[in-house]
Amino acid sequence: MTTPINREKQETLREKLQRLHTLTADLAQALYAQRELLAQREIDLPTEPLQDLEKVSADLYAFSQLASDSGVELQRLRELARTAQIINSKVRLDQVLNDVIDTVITLTNAERGFIMLQDHEGGHFEISVARKINQSDLEAEEMSVSRTVIQRVVEEGVPILTTNAQDDPRFADAESVFDLRLRSLLCVPLKLKGQVIGAIYVDNRAVNAVFTDQDQRLVSAFANQAAIAIENARLFDDVRAALAEVTAIRDFMDNVFASIASGVITADDHDVIMLINEAAARILDIEGHYTQGKPLWAVLPTLYEGFQQLVAEVRTRNLEQTIEVEPVLARRGQINLNLRLSPFRDESQTTQGVAIVLDDLTTLKQQQATLSAVRRYLPAADSIQAIDELELSGVEREISVLFCDVRGFTAFSEQLPPEELMLIINQYLTVSSGAIEAFSGIVDKYMGDAAVGLFNTQFNPSEDHALRAVKAAMKLLEDVQVLHAALPADHCLEYGIGVHSGVSVLGNVGSPRRKEFTAIGATVQTAKYLQELAPGGEVIISAATYERIGRYVQVAPATPRRALDPHEEAPTMYRVLGLSNT
Repeated sequence: MTTPINREKQETLREKLQRLHTLTADLAQALYAQRELLAQREIDLPTEPLQDLEKVSADLYAFSQLASDSGVELQRLRELARTAQIINSKVRLDQVLNDVIDTVITLTNAERGFIMLQDHEGGHFEISVARKINQSDLEAEEMSVSRTVIQRVVEEGVPILTTNAQDDPRFADAESVFDLRLRSLLCVPLKLKGQVIGAIYVDNRAVNAVFTDQDQRLVSAFANQAAIAIENARLFDDVRAALAEVTAIRDFMDNVFASIASGVITADDHDVIMLINEAAARILDIEGHYTQGKPLWAVLPTLYEGFQQLVAEVRTRNLEQTIEVEPVLARRGQINLNLRLSPFRDESQTTQGVAIVLDDLTTLKQQQATLSAVRRYLPAADSIQAIDELELSGVEREISVLFCDVRGFTAFSEQLPPEELMLIINQYLTVSSGAIEAFSGIVDKYMGDAAVGLFNTQFNPSEDHALRAVKAAMKLLEDVQVLHAALPADHCLEYGIGVHSGVSVLGNVGSPRRKEFTAIGATVQTAKYLQELAPGGEVIISAATYERIGRYVQVAPATPRRALDPHEEAPTMYRVLGLSNT
């Protein structure tokens, strides 16, 4: 931008030249008048000095005009340089293109402006931006340009300026010029390192001689800077697209590894951890996010004495090994692991490290032991001692209890013969027991048309027992709807379900000849009470259960299905609307 001092200097120069022009013109007229007076007295003076003075006056006028034009051009060049600096500071291609063409339209007073760029394959030139004089995008029907002019500019690498394209003999055979009724037209190449990468095209379809040679020089100078800015922005877009692709692939692989139930650890040829998935961190009870880039032996717990030697053997001899180990972890205690070790090879099949796959067999081993105990548990007197060793004589544990009951079954049962009644109740109890067992719950007992499911007992330990109980309850409702599709309409009944989590005493109850495993205490009674308040087709959970699984479920405050007695105090409870995606 021209500073006030520079503008003042330009004005002073212009004014001085114009003043000198006026003085010399006046002096010439005065001398001509004096010559006429002298001529009347027959004194003849030569005219050459007067003619030289007139020429000086004319030159002074021309210089004043030239100073004025140069000042305007200098101001435009400075404004152009400032705009070029701004454009080169931007990195988004769409922003750069819009700024470039808006600047050219403003400088030249064009009606429309376009930038054509060569595609990545180096073939066709396509319109990359098209703008109006008001700095808005052109509509689709307004995007026609003279391909003849653009083709010549990109092929020859020289600008084209015409004050009236209709009468320009260069475009006598160009149908696009006549079809579009073009008048003023200016097109300059965008060059980068001597190669044409595109073109800037502006026109006016209504007015002749809008663009001047000065405009051509300005736009050509600007195009050289704009080409660099455009190429930089294109490169940045390519890098950003490549980065987005790499990020997407990385996220996909992270999701794949996160979804694998087995633990996966990869280490390079220096035994430095490159990758460890969530399952491996969970199985080994380590902080997975802080282990990448650290030595394998500084992170892994002691799995067995010869494990480090085994890893080295797999890496150096390109062997695959599978072993089962029973390490003791600080917080998990003894666990059972199956380890598969394989050489980690690159695309040229060169070994770069070791991949370790871990399968946690602890639960499976526990289930096998539990199954063996349960088989002995069925009322054979000689096996009671073995079962007592599983703490079945009584232990206090935190559990979750699912209590479900069919609504309106008593009135419904009075209308059916015994055989049909038993068939229907068994269908509903089959649904409830199937849902409980689907999430590792055990059916404690059946009470007529009601069923009780226990989670996190000695037989089915699980840290997420509250979530398992709620998932089982939701599955129960879904399976009931499936059952309804196969039943007559008058046989379709709904379950009311209550779930509560708390401490209970679990163990054997009964006589020496017949024992049953059950849960005793307020936890079971609270689950039963919630079930009594639950409307048919709904799952009601206690505040204690919600506190454990709040981020996994969507809930709403629950309203009891019946009026409470005066002495009853409504508990804090929630109706489960669905499971979250967390």
